[in-house]
Amino acid sequence: MVEALGSALRQGEHAIGTVPALVKRVLTEESWREFVTQRGDHVLHDRFVDFVVTPPLAGLGTTIDLIRRVIFADVEALDMLDRTLQAASQPGRRNDLVNNADEVPRPRGTSKENALRRLRKDAPDLHAEVLAGTLSSHAAMVKAGFAARRFTVEVRTPETMAATLRRQLPADLLAQVIAELNRE
Repeated sequence: MVEALGSALRQGEHAIGTVPALVKRVLTEESWREFVTQRGDHVLHDRFVDFVVTPPLAGLGTTIDLIRRVIFADVEALDMLDRTLQAASQPGRRNDLVNNADEVPRPRGTSKENALRRLRKDAPDLHAEVLAGTLSSHAAMVKAGFAARRFTVEVRTPETMAATLRRQLPADLLAQVIAELNRE
């Protein structure tokens, strides 16, 4: 598993589609902790971040950031990676198992990773819907009341802007926006 994941990361675009499934399997089986290389070397890692940054064949020879970018579209893989990275920061856990906070910063702001973490903690039912693919992470955050709904208004013509607002806003809120725009 470890060699397959490292190889897929190194091979580039044609193998990149296999990375999320391999990441999920390596994290689920915790095969990153202990394995034997193709040369027969026995490798042990106490921290996931060490496994990631250690050069091949004893590790992946990459960064957590690259792994996040490659698996970004697979919310289950992204969530599993975040769970692994978050594990050391939990009270009562050994802090040397996975990472130090300064080596792998926790997700912040409006990132998908931050949404998954917040939903996992405070809205597990919506978190499950996101992992199942029935709801986007942003839509789940809005549904839970953790984020405001957003939409884009293209600045082309007043007509196209008005059409977008009519389509996106309920009539009473649209009337309030119109009143606010007419206020001097």
